Amino acid sequence: MSRLFSKKLLLLIIILLIAAYIALKIMFPAIGMGHPNGPVPVSAAEVIERNITQWNEYSGRLVPVDQAQVRPQVAGVIDKVLFTDGALVKKGDPLFTIDPRPYQAALDAAQAHATFADSEFKRAQSLMSDKAIPQREFDQRKSDAANARAMLTQARLNLEYTQVKAPISGRASRAEVTAGNLVETVPNAPLLTTIVANDKLYADFEIDEAHFIPYSHAGVNGSAGISDIPVMMALTGEPDFTHAGKIESFDNSINIASGTIRVRSVFDNADGQLVAGMFARIRLGSVGETKAILISDRAVGTDQSKKFVIVVHDDNKTEHREITLGDTSDGLRIVTSGLNAGDKIVVSGLQRIMMPGQEVKPEMVPMDANKDSGSAIQDSGKKEASPDAGAADKEAK
Repeated sequence: MSRLFSKKLLLLIIILLIAAYIALKIMFPAIGMGHPNGPVPVSAAEVIERNITQWNEYSGRLVPVDQAQVRPQVAGVIDKVLFTDGALVKKGDPLFTIDPRPYQAALDAAQAHATFADSEFKRAQSLMSDKAIPQREFDQRKSDAANARAMLTQARLNLEYTQVKAPISGRASRAEVTAGNLVETVPNAPLLTTIVANDKLYADFEIDEAHFIPYSHAGVNGSAGISDIPVMMALTGEPDFTHAGKIESFDNSINIASGTIRVRSVFDNADGQLVAGMFARIRLGSVGETKAILISDRAVGTDQSKKFVIVVHDDNKTEHREITLGDTSDGLRIVTSGLNAGDKIVVSGLQRIMMPGQEVKPEMVPMDANKDSGSAIQDSGKKEASPDAGAADKEAK
């Protein structure tokens, strides 16, 4: 019985060892690859230090540079609507016609009265030179002539106001009052239509105090230095920031409740693609360029909430180093702490590194996010698939 039990125990141990080996092969495919006692082949690249413009992204809305509410300046019945809803109009284009007949009649009467008052004043001047009329009557006729001329001017203006014209160039909204309706010039006169200037639009957004301070130190308060700040915009559904603009102004104070300051940028709209009210993503660049450490996202690993890279030293020994990531620049990730220019890091083959200090055989490749990991590491005639690289990329972003 004892001998039989020993054989069964030995068989069970052998089975467990085989199962453990198979499990390790599945979990760590690097085991048994290449030379068991030799260095592990990986792709490595040198960390880049480059002068870049740092960008921060914000959300904003497009608002019109100029906007005008068109209201009647004389009372009357709308005779015609002379534009199409949503049409582009130029300053001075007629939009509505108010029945001009009463105002034409008033102009004719004012003209007649002005002609009579002017002739009476001229007669008074002639009589005054001969001392034939008293000074009081002369002054009265002079006043009557001046009042008549003023009434004539007002009558002409009223007739002109029956042609309601566009006060600015832009895109008109719909006609709020149609032909046949009576409009008045009371304090709350009815809105006829609205025109929004279309050649340029503002993009208003807010930045936090921490991001504003570098601009303040650079002396961009008010209008000084504003033209040196790059600003780009992308609309909803646009993957890239293709619209270039200019900073119009920073507000004069920080909102205490939100800790932000309002910023206004302006964008040209010659092609009419931009419409007031659109949501916009704004990228605001730094004033001037700054030095930054750049790496590929493929080199970044994740350990719970921490980011790390594998540094390769001159003796080809590895070091697990924690880093802090920033934004991206030209497809590369900015590293704000943890790396120095000239450091070599593993960009492909992270899963091959079993422990710190492990010896590797690095193949140097460019640190280029738009290329594959250089010449891929070859094992058993197959290119290495790097499942951790995709995960690292997502985590890094």
